[in-house]
Formats: sequence, structure tokens, C-alpha cells
Amino acid sequence: MLTWRIGDVRVTQLVEQTTASLGPHLLPQATPEALAKVPWIEPFVDEHSRLVLSMHSLFVESGGQTLMVDTCIGNDKPRTYPKWNYMQTDFMERLRAAGFHEDRIDTVLCTHMHVDHVGWNTRLVDGRWEVTFANARYLFAEAEWQHWRGEEQEYGPVIEDSVQPIFDAGLADLVAAVHRVSDEVWLEPTPGHTPGHVSVHIASNGEEAVITGDMLHHPCQIAHPGWSSTADYDQSESAITRQGFLDRYADRPVLIIGTHFAAPTAGRVVRDGEAYRLDY
Repeated sequence: MLTWRIGDVRVTQLVEQTTASLGPHLLPQATPEALAKVPWIEPFVDEHSRLVLSMHSLFVESGGQTLMVDTCIGNDKPRTYPKWNYMQTDFMERLRAAGFHEDRIDTVLCTHMHVDHVGWNTRLVDGRWEVTFANARYLFAEAEWQHWRGEEQEYGPVIEDSVQPIFDAGLADLVAAVHRVSDEVWLEPTPGHTPGHVSVHIASNGEEAVITGDMLHHPCQIAHPGWSSTADYDQSESAITRQGFLDRYADRPVLIIGTHFAAPTAGRVVRDGEAYRLDY
């Protein structure tokens, strides 16, 4: 479990799982031969030079409030991806052991509504999907919700079991892609992966960080911002968003926390010739 301090704000990572099996599907451009040309990539690949992806939530403690960014995959959910189908992990037990009991969470933010970002929004109780963080307000970008209300889902009934129950319980807040959560935390629009995708900007006492969401799936996209994921709604738009993000934050003292980056998970973007690298 990793923790970072950004001024008075604390960010804590809780990993649900890591995997090297998704990389060839998500980023087929990232072959072992291509990755061998990225000298700093070693912590983020396995011994076979396969991309390692981390599924984790990030807890942002700011001003006495706790914001949970993305809720991973979840247990008991019917999914078309075999390793996630009716998955069972001890994520909730570890969440409580880390001091983030579900009753303590004030706000849940889903950077977007893909299967691995909304799963623990709900949990199965007596055959029904109940809200997991019942004391929290759940923030969703309105453009994201409008898109997924009528969009076919690849991995199973994700909206039905992990998003719609939040609306049914009256705990969902639809917000603009530019939205201030608190004095120290706000949303930035980073569309392309999905229409309403957002990243999370943190600023406190002169220090800054950005939680990427899936605008960046893997650090190799910092070296190759044109490598768009097969899961992107609009690969051209995602590449433009990613390039703009890297241009904006390169060589600045801003901590970039990757939503799917394996440990060390965070670093600063620096210019590396005509490209970029992650300085961790």
C-alpha cells in the first residue's frame, strides 16, 4: 500500500489485483521489442516484458473528508472476462484494515464507468445489489452517464449492477467534467478513453498531483503518447488528450499518479529528447 503527501492532502493506494494478461489486448503496440527501447520501463513490466497493470482505488484525504477515486472490479459480478467473472477477493477486508471503513467514505468519484472502475460501488447482499458506501455521495460526469445509459456493454451488465443502484438509492450526483470537489481537489476533463472521462487534480500548500484515470493506462504511453488503447472510445481523441496532458505537465513539479500504474505508481513527467519519460 503506497501513500503520497501533496501539501496537507494524503493519497493512499489500495490494490485489488495486478495482472500482466491484459496488456497485449489493451496496447498491442507495446511489444517486447518496442518496450526494450524504453530504458526506464522495467518496474512496469514483468520478466517476459509484458505490461503489468494494477487495479486499485485511491483514497484522497482532504479537509477532513475522504474521497475514494474509482472502485475497481468488485466481487460476485457476472463478467465476460473469465478472471473477473464472479471474482472473490479480500479487498473490503483490507480496505477496513487500512482505516477506510465503508462508513467513513464521504465521496466516491468514478473517473469513468468502465467495469474496473465502478465494481465496488455496490455489493451483493441477500441476492440484491446494495450501495457499498452508503454515507457517500457518488460523483459521475454527466456526459459519461448520458453515454452509457444507451451504450452496449462489453463485459456484462456493469451499469445495471454497479451504477444504476446508486441512482436508485438517490446517492448519485451528475457533475460537469470541470467540477470542484473541494478547495484542494477538482476534476479535469480528459476525454477520449470515454466521452466523459475525467482526471483528478489535487493542489495543497503549493504542491500538486493529478490522478490520471485511464487517460494513461500504462507508463509506456508517456514515451509513446500516440499508443491509444483498444478500449478507447475515440483513439484519435485520446491520443490528442494524452499529448496535451504531457505537454502541460512535463518538467513541472506535479506528481502524476497512474490509476493503472503498477508500483511505484507515481512520478513526474519530464521531457526526454522529443518524447517524455516518468521520473520515479
